Amino acid sequence: MSELNFIQQALDKTTSDVLVVPVITGDDGVHVLADSLAPKVRASLDGLLPTLGFTGKAGSVIRIPAPAGFAAATLAFAGTGKTATTLSSIDLRETFGAAVRALSGVTHIALASPYGDPDSVYQAGLGGLLGAYVFEEYKVLPAPAETITVVSPGKLKKAELEALSTEASVVADAVCQVRDLVNMPAADMTPVDVAERATAYAKTDRALSVTVWDEAALEKEGFGGILSVGRGSVNPPRLVRIEYKPRGAEKTLALVGKGITFDSGGLSLKPAKSMETMKTDMTGAATVLEIVVAASRLSLKVHLVGWLCLAENMPSGSATRPGDVVTMYTGRTIEVNNTDAEGRLVLGDGLARAIEENPDAVVDIATLTGAQIVALGGRISGVMGTDETRNEIIEAADEAGEDMWPMPLPDHLKQSLNSDIADSKNSGGRGGGMLTAGLFLSEYVGSTPWAHIDIAGPSFNEDGAFGSTPKGGTGHAVQTLLTWASMHTADAR
Repeated sequence: MSELNFIQQALDKTTSDVLVVPVITGDDGVHVLADSLAPKVRASLDGLLPTLGFTGKAGSVIRIPAPAGFAAATLAFAGTGKTATTLSSIDLRETFGAAVRALSGVTHIALASPYGDPDSVYQAGLGGLLGAYVFEEYKVLPAPAETITVVSPGKLKKAELEALSTEASVVADAVCQVRDLVNMPAADMTPVDVAERATAYAKTDRALSVTVWDEAALEKEGFGGILSVGRGSVNPPRLVRIEYKPRGAEKTLALVGKGITFDSGGLSLKPAKSMETMKTDMTGAATVLEIVVAASRLSLKVHLVGWLCLAENMPSGSATRPGDVVTMYTGRTIEVNNTDAEGRLVLGDGLARAIEENPDAVVDIATLTGAQIVALGGRISGVMGTDETRNEIIEAADEAGEDMWPMPLPDHLKQSLNSDIADSKNSGGRGGGMLTAGLFLSEYVGSTPWAHIDIAGPSFNEDGAFGSTPKGGTGHAVQTLLTWASMHTADAR
């Protein structure tokens, strides 16, 4: 990942390969947003923009040789698509993310934050780091920037700038690690591989502890949901518990992630086209893993317990069949009428085990239903659960600048899960599929405050890159859940 620095100095004195200046729009045209430049210099740059055909559209970038008087070798104008009154710190994150990605191959990029407040400076740096992301495990790509320098007009203390830089770097690394895990081919990221990654984290960070249930332990303790999903694969399932318990923490939060490292649909086989991106079905578990690690690196004063529910859903002679009855960890019996509705089975076991430890709240996150994409599209997650926790997640998402929308859990849809031979079926009718999945999970949380986040669409971007989001794995929800965890720290009370 790129090195991130924050400095406070005049823009024209900043040495870099390229200096990125944001551009806003107004009734009288487009303008550079750089008040630290002399008025004559700003006016000259404003006059140049129309001659370049630059409209200031969000995500647009154009690069020119730096005018006389600038220490940077080149200037890049980055469109915000906003006016001076509507531009937010999140907009800066997205603007600089798009700019850094467009400048791939440049060694040193300086980002001209127009505002000197802590949030604007932080978001500018975070956007730069997220925009610099590339997945190059299997392909040589233009190298991301070695150094990203955020130039601020403010007067923050050195210690505050260092703290902001550290936070932005940790959060960006967590997002990018999730992207890497999601982008890895399923053959190279099996349930065992994910469990070994968690164990490796605990070996290098004494604040973390990890417990892994292998297939024998899962069988002994009755994790029937996880076992039933993994039964058809040569790669055995795993349940991983990763804990961060700092001194002074007053709240305990549990995070449960769906970790289907590949989802063929099982014997309810998916169409070939639908399988192409199913290496991404472990995004929930990847997200939980990296959030707990990031919380430790940020020294958040909140007790976090992450549960990674890991299995590979494959068809074979030993696979769970439609019509089979599975006994979950709680003893609840499930008639499997669709082996492609497998995520709720592993999450049911994980949620039930998580609430045995009496957390103050539990959140599960999963690429759970195609119905989420039908309802909300590819960029907005659906959030269900008990009112207070669901609303907290929405509040955290708003603060983090990630799109999430509250969804209901209508009682009348429960009847679609009724089974003649078991306590429940694992899949309901076609209507409200995202909601019936949430209703299924609600049976495993008891009275514990709970939220369920369906990230099926936003977790993986199959279209073109936008803002700070690349094509492929996105790391969506990492910022939201870290923000939510911070809301429950001892310091926040």
